[in-house]
Amino acid sequence: MQTPTISPTSPTYLAAELRLPTNWLDYTLLGIYFVVVLGIGFAARRSVKTTLDFFLSGRSLPAWVTGLAFISANLAATEILGMAANSAQYGAYTVHWYWIGAIPAMVFLGLVMMPFYYGSKVRSVPEFLLLRFDKWAHLLSSILFAFAAILIAGVNLYALAIVVEALLGWPQWVAIVVAGVFVLAYITLGGLSSAIYNEVLQFFVILAALIPITVLALKKVGGWDGLTDKLTQAHGDNFVTAWGGTGIGEANPLGANWLTIVLGLGFVLSFGYWTTNFAEVQRALSAKNLSAAQRTPLIAAFPKIFIVFLVMIPGLAAAALVPGFGTEKSGYQYNDAIPYLMEGLLPNGVLGIAVTGLLAAFMAGMAANVSSFNTVFTTDIWAKYVVTDREDAYYVRFGRLITAIGVMASIGTAFLASSFSNIMSYLQTLFSFFNVPMFVVFIVGMFWKRASMKSGFWGLLAGTTAAMVNYFVLYKQDIISIPTDQGANFVSAIAGFVAGAVVMVAVSLFTAPKPADELQGLVYGTRSPGMAEPPAAGDDAWYRRPALLGWGAIVLAAACYIPFSFSL
Repeated sequence: MQTPTISPTSPTYLAAELRLPTNWLDYTLLGIYFVVVLGIGFAARRSVKTTLDFFLSGRSLPAWVTGLAFISANLAATEILGMAANSAQYGAYTVHWYWIGAIPAMVFLGLVMMPFYYGSKVRSVPEFLLLRFDKWAHLLSSILFAFAAILIAGVNLYALAIVVEALLGWPQWVAIVVAGVFVLAYITLGGLSSAIYNEVLQFFVILAALIPITVLALKKVGGWDGLTDKLTQAHGDNFVTAWGGTGIGEANPLGANWLTIVLGLGFVLSFGYWTTNFAEVQRALSAKNLSAAQRTPLIAAFPKIFIVFLVMIPGLAAAALVPGFGTEKSGYQYNDAIPYLMEGLLPNGVLGIAVTGLLAAFMAGMAANVSSFNTVFTTDIWAKYVVTDREDAYYVRFGRLITAIGVMASIGTAFLASSFSNIMSYLQTLFSFFNVPMFVVFIVGMFWKRASMKSGFWGLLAGTTAAMVNYFVLYKQDIISIPTDQGANFVSAIAGFVAGAVVMVAVSLFTAPKPADELQGLVYGTRSPGMAEPPAAGDDAWYRRPALLGWGAIVLAAACYIPFSFSL
């Protein structure tokens, strides 16, 4: 899944004049990429012998591999296009989705939550709820996650189809089917290992696509000074600052003030996404030991800090180069920012790399959701409640089958996404419905021993219901006034969190707590044998200490805010 993104418009189409002048060199580079992707799948197949191999890479991968896969799984092209679009409309507000909307939660996952996940030896995030609460919390969370994973994979497929149709002229259904088949092939062949090693490759391909666009765009607008001068003249001083106009009671295009940014995005949505989204956590669970699992999101945090510049600067440059970019008179949507720069700045060859990078980003996002879906459906639903106590080989075969079914379902939900007028807002809304309620159940369960077994199910149900009621009833029916869909998502997330927490406390006061001896390694202040695991050789080096990496990322992200906190 991806960092929560917003956009004022849906990429239901891109400007017709953005058709790229691709030639044989560009298509050769694209073909080489697809061959390598399938090659990795065939190579990974040799290591798949058990369900642990297929669903968690045998818990054998080094931290640098899982760390790069962690960030790559987040770098879907819905984020790349969406964040560039946000920058073209909202300016430097985009940095919040990275420095306050990602880094603190990633550090919390690595330092606080991974010891519980990895130490308890769970194979999925929902399975942790089975250990901490009961089967009803486990089953509900498994169903909700599987459903959300397919919807989000479909969003990635649909967004890919829109871009490919606009840039290369392929019909949307062709792009959807081709991408779906390739993702199906390499995950079915090599399981999670194939997905992860492809995500490492995709990380570098995505960078190879974004760096030339960013550098050439900056050069085109006269460097950073030229860019900020143009934007300040056209949009005012606040356009190039992170906090300008966000005082309580002040109006701004984002429709949110500093309090809702900090609480709605920086805490509820961010922590809900990064700490309980199995599409991300699965990468850390595949690490070879506890130290590597903790370092996975911490290693990923450092590129995450700087990737914002590779998506924000192209959006700002598009806004500076085309007067009124994104408005009807300009002829472009905000979503056209990166395609517009690709068409105007990149020569053949580099153009092929850029197109390949966008396809890689879409496939990474889809693969992350499909690989997490097949794990949850097989281990948490099928093996526990439908067909139990079968031999391991049976569940590997079923995992491959459900992968194919999941991809087919994703293709179906890709066409479902086309019925929404704003798929970026649609994506953000899914996060507030599914991730935030699960986060409140986890956070209360991990830090409050008295939370009863029954409270997990009712807290999750109440949080999901409250978020949906706030969005579909209170906001959509104009019962409460919120300026934008994004502001409504922030409020829905807060409502879901509060409702889930209140219901968990209330239910816990009237139902029996879980016995203390069954909470070891599941609640803060307790330990399990896995959590006491000694570091592997070399893991105790000072530069590999999770606390140093985590606090280093926090300090670096805070320092990055300084130049964006004042009018330039």
